[in-house]
Parts: sequence; C-alpha cells; structure tokens
Amino acid sequence: MKALLVDDERNGREVLRTLGEWEQNGITVLLEASDGKEALELIASEQPDIIFTDIKMPRMNGIELMEQLHAADFRGKCILVTGYDDYQFMRKAIQFNSFDYLLKPIDPEAFTKVLENVTQAIIADKQSLENEAEVLGDARRLLLEQQVSALCTGELNDFSILQEILPQKEKIDITLLSFYHMHQPAPILDTLRHELHRYAIGDVFRFRQEENIYIVLSAADHWLQIENWLRQHLGLPVRLVQKTLHALEEISTVFEHLTVELAEHRYRTIKRLEELESEQRGQDIVAYVQSYYMEDVSLERLSKLFFLSKEHISRKFKQETGLTLSQYVTDCRMKQAKQWLNKTNKTMYDIARLLGYQDEVYFSKLFKKEIGLTPTAYRTQRNERGAR
Repeated sequence: MKALLVDDERNGREVLRTLGEWEQNGITVLLEASDGKEALELIASEQPDIIFTDIKMPRMNGIELMEQLHAADFRGKCILVTGYDDYQFMRKAIQFNSFDYLLKPIDPEAFTKVLENVTQAIIADKQSLENEAEVLGDARRLLLEQQVSALCTGELNDFSILQEILPQKEKIDITLLSFYHMHQPAPILDTLRHELHRYAIGDVFRFRQEENIYIVLSAADHWLQIENWLRQHLGLPVRLVQKTLHALEEISTVFEHLTVELAEHRYRTIKRLEELESEQRGQDIVAYVQSYYMEDVSLERLSKLFFLSKEHISRKFKQETGLTLSQYVTDCRMKQAKQWLNKTNKTMYDIARLLGYQDEVYFSKLFKKEIGLTPTAYRTQRNERGAR
C-alpha cells in the first residue's frame, strides 16, 4: 500500500512520518506533498491508497483537495489533520467521505488506532472488489460456456462469438476431453485455460449439457504443446477425440461426429509422464535383451541394470512381448542358431558356447524341443534342400 502525507509544514509531515507504524500496517511507500495542488499531481501519478492531509494550506487546502478527489471518484481513504477543532470542518469532512479526523497535536495512540483502522478498511475494500470481480468473471464465463455449448449442438449460429475469443488462424482443432464421473478435473483445466490465454493459442470450455466433458478449441499447430502440458499436470485418466475445423461454421457437425466417436469408444488416451516413463523403460528392457540375449540376461541382472524389481520386470516384459523373459531369450537364441546352421560351418559346440550355453548336449535338446529337429538334423535337411 501507499500513503501520502500532505502538509505545508515540513515539521507536520515529519511528525506523521515518525509516529506511523507504516510497514507493520502494510504500507511500503510513503509520499509527501506541501499543499493540495502538489498532492493532486502525486495522486494522479502514484495512486496512493491513504491520504493524511492538513486542512489549512496555501494554494489548495485540505477541504478543497478532498472536494477535488470526491468529484474524481477517488477510491482511497482520506484522513483530515488539523489544529482546529471546528465543527464546519467536520461537516465538510463527512460530506466528502473523509475516513477519519485527527486533531493537532497528534496523540500517538489515536494516530496508531486510525492507521490500523484505515489499512484494515483498505484491505477489506480490495478483497470486496476482488470478490465482485470474481463473481462477475464467473458469470461471464458461464454465459460464454453456455454459448459455446449451444454452438456445438447447433442451437446457436452466432459464430462471431468464437471469432472474438479464438486465435485468428485458418484452422482450429476441436478436442473433446472426457473424464470419468467421479473425477474432478476443473481446477487443472482452469489452469490450462489460463495457459492458453497467456500464449493466445486457444480456450477451454466445459460442455454445459453433459458433466465431465470439456471442449478445447486451439490453433491447429499447437496441440502437441497442449498435450505435453496436460501430460505433465493431469493426474487423471482422460479420453480424447479430436478433429480440425476448417471453418467455424463446421463446429456443430464436427462436434456431433466426435461425440459419436466417444460413444463408440473410438478414442485415445493421454498418458501421464510416469506411464510414459514406465512404457519407455519396458521398451528399453526389451531392446537390451534383443542386443544381449547371448549373455546373462536373467531377471536379477536386469533388475540391477534398470533399478526395478524382478517382479516388475517380469510383468512388464510379458506385457511388451507376450512372452516370459526366458521364452523370449530362448526364441532369440534359436533364431540365431538357425542362421548359423544355415549359413556357416560353425560346430555345435561353438554355436552352443556363442549362444551362452555351456553344454552342447543341453543346447541340442533345447533346439529339438523348440524347432522339432536336432541341430545336426536341421543342418542336414537344409543342406539337402539347397543341393536340389
């Protein structure tokens, strides 16, 4: 808050400056003026919240200053300070909405009380204005959401509403976000709306005819940016359908198409960061096994390499490949064995050792179990076919 001390006597201003517990009452800027005219110039440029003004001053006295401020609808608080206990002054002070009235010499306790009261009144007024602005903003937002919902259902055809609120782009993406009924996504989507406004790339509207469906209208080349934001901030599962509007007049037709897609479960989901990270790590594990299947790729080794439990890796690996880890490793090794048997003269012993098997006999039995032939029979059969 800012306060202005107006007195033609420097000593009078100094007394107020010294007595006031300014910072304790939230006043961080303290201004001074020597008469009403100088005060008006400071008020115009600095917009102080509180004015302490002497009454008897040259050029423009305190009452004249208050009269000017009253005519200009000044929203701050004025306290008259005078050495005259004059009823006429008090009447004028009341007429021009003076907050309070102090007599010189200033009583420290009375001044402290007035300062506390006026700062609390300023805080209350600001809170009241903020509440009024919030209520008004909510009412405007509700009306806008009702209008956008009516445009989507074809009940309204005034497309100028969208032209005023959307970025001036040739193409606009319309995206429907559908949440489960027990979830409350409103706070996150309110934040998203502020982000879209901040970058002037779109808006978010709650569909008023159905709970937990939100409409995102955004510049067609910015959806990836928006989805990344959702991925980072949204902790709820969400179903998504999307289509590009080539003209705003298409909105009801496209909206109907998207609602059908939702109803028929032809949607996709936005995966959260932890889900993406888990998915990526699963793919990394599979890629590692594909590269090092001839080495020790036990669950224990993978657990140490990827800092995940053996149970988690086992479960994730089966989800990614449809096979257990041991089945997948065996499958990779048998495919490699067939290539060597077909295209090289490597011995069974060498192939077994290269594939990570210490026992040639075990390798031969495993190969027959998986392929249906022993390695020797497989090679012989291939050679016979090649000779024909």
